[in-house]
Amino acid sequence: MQSVVERVINLLIYLLESPHPVTADQVRQTVPGYDQSSDDAFQRMFERDKNVLRRLGVPLEMKALDAWEVDHGYTVDPEKYAIPDPGLTQPEKVALSLAARMVRLGEGSAGLQGLLKLGGVERAMGLEPIGADLGAEAEVLGDLFRAVTERRRIRFDYRGHQRGLDPYGLAHRRGHWYLAGETSGDQRVFRVDRMEDLEIEEQSGSFTRPPGFKVRDMMKSQPWETGQDAAVTARVRFDSQVGWWAARTLGVPAAVDESLEAEIPVANRDAFVGWILSFGDSAEVLGPDDLRAEILERVESAMASLP
Repeated sequence: MQSVVERVINLLIYLLESPHPVTADQVRQTVPGYDQSSDDAFQRMFERDKNVLRRLGVPLEMKALDAWEVDHGYTVDPEKYAIPDPGLTQPEKVALSLAARMVRLGEGSAGLQGLLKLGGVERAMGLEPIGADLGAEAEVLGDLFRAVTERRRIRFDYRGHQRGLDPYGLAHRRGHWYLAGETSGDQRVFRVDRMEDLEIEEQSGSFTRPPGFKVRDMMKSQPWETGQDAAVTARVRFDSQVGWWAARTLGVPAAVDESLEAEIPVANRDAFVGWILSFGDSAEVLGPDDLRAEILERVESAMASLP
């Protein structure tokens, strides 16, 4: 089945990129998947693949190769194949931006890339999801929930270090899942999608959760405030349209429609960079220089991955 899909996609690409109609023989010689087949097998495959394209709504046409109209070739007009401009209003674009950011599957960004083709996302909307990331995290959430409810100890790798944890509870915040628990006598919080090589012990009831424990109490601090990175103080300027929102998150006073400059302690660079990038170009890190360079590198890498 995979070879059929690849062959049909290759056929469509060839027809779209060819500047003139192509004959069946040219298709056979050029498109991968046809060249090793016999004459009868090629004819059957080619007819099936053409029918597949037509059922998918691809405007496959036959056109004459010369003025005498003796020989004909196949072509797909890129203008007819392209999706017409839907004429979205600005409120409709904002609604689509919000919907694309509500749920993300793994590291995919197809929704946001599609919005760029439709006219872009709102400048202040940001790039980070505001709902659950249901990709890599979803694969282990069930196992972690079982470990929490059945009080099973777990082991995992986290940022290059082996961890052992008594898992107390799961919480969702700013588009990601977090696991809270106790390790080596300290209560800690770990981001689920950063956990690797998870192992769950067979024995249940192997620890006792502290009386009155609440995950939300451990999540009161910002994600970038606790971590193993060397602590630095970031200086950030937020534009007027997002200053109030940044101030609300940081717990500092700010007036609506005024820019904000803030000094923010950072002990977890990954969490801080992700939060800053959620403001798009409405936030600028002024210092320190190495942290500013790290953010610029992340932005340039993301832009390079766009089609």
